[in-house]
Amino acid sequence: MHEAHERTTLYRRGYLPSRAARVVAEVYAALEEKGYDPVAQFVGYLMSGDPTYITSHREARTLIRTIERDELLSELVRGYIHAQRAHNRTG
Repeated sequence: MHEAHERTTLYRRGYLPSRAARVVAEVYAALEEKGYDPVAQFVGYLMSGDPTYITSHREARTLIRTIERDELLSELVRGYIHAQRAHNRTG
């Protein structure tokens, strides 16, 4: 087979937040607006699966249930790693 056919072509695009990232941002904002500690509430939800950790304000509870918890965890880890790499490049 020709060598050119064996290489993987990479397509780079600008950053487009995933649906999970958008949900995390919207739920985070709703939790903050209601005066909750968003990190603590997310941890409670992710550990237990109990949606009552998430406020119903701005439909946040309904919204968060549209994304699987493992997908939310993946998004949070991806965001953390991305932030650490960016920090290491600049700092």
